[in-house]
Amino acid sequence: MKRILRPLQWIYCVYALLLFVALMFVVVPFVLLSLLLGKIRGGNIIYQLCRAWGTAWYFLVGIRHREIYEQPHDRSRQYIFVCNHISYMDIPPIVLIAHQPIRVLGKAEMTRVPVFGWIYRAAVILVDRSSSETRAKSVRALKSALRHHISIFIFPEGTFNETPKPLKDFYDGAFRIAIETQTPIKPLLFPDTIDRLHYRSLFVLTPGINRVVYLEEVPVEGLTLKDVKWLKEKVHRIMEEGLRRYRTYGN
Repeated sequence: MKRILRPLQWIYCVYALLLFVALMFVVVPFVLLSLLLGKIRGGNIIYQLCRAWGTAWYFLVGIRHREIYEQPHDRSRQYIFVCNHISYMDIPPIVLIAHQPIRVLGKAEMTRVPVFGWIYRAAVILVDRSSSETRAKSVRALKSALRHHISIFIFPEGTFNETPKPLKDFYDGAFRIAIETQTPIKPLLFPDTIDRLHYRSLFVLTPGINRVVYLEEVPVEGLTLKDVKWLKEKVHRIMEEGLRRYRTYGN
């Protein structure tokens, strides 16, 4: 049976990849035009264009986006969204949940991907973790977004979680910014992206549901930088418990 299904899997993955690229070429001209409107207005439009792109691609490849709200979510407020990171399929859900102005912190090396890198560069706040200068610049850009009433999205694990545990350890960045700007943390979960596309290969994509879970908001009023570790551990615990409700992990 596996010998029969394997060629079908490859055909599906090639189809999905070609479709991804084709839709990207449709969006690119509008992205470039949006850049003329400035970083704020133009950036917001780019995320809506990417949302349309993601919605169309999901539909055509048989992936179903579903949002689960464990707690009410106020789209009129700004947040620091944090989420688990385990797959390249973590990228589409980000734009699909852009119901409010948002900017994503992303790895600078992704700009090297042909064509996609153009959109990526226009949409995200870039960070190169090997450079202290670019890390500081990205932090300033994230705080600037918050000052303009734009939410930000950060993967606190930094890189893919390739361990058997629900989460890797978190970096301090998101939590330090939350306290410095007094912006609440909104934890999210992507429990299905590893099933849709495992990090081991681009040719293991499968159709199916891809859920986004909104967890309880974590306020930061009154916290100081001395509380960064406590806040980080609290959010880690909330997210780990959440992931265990939606997936099965070992001890």
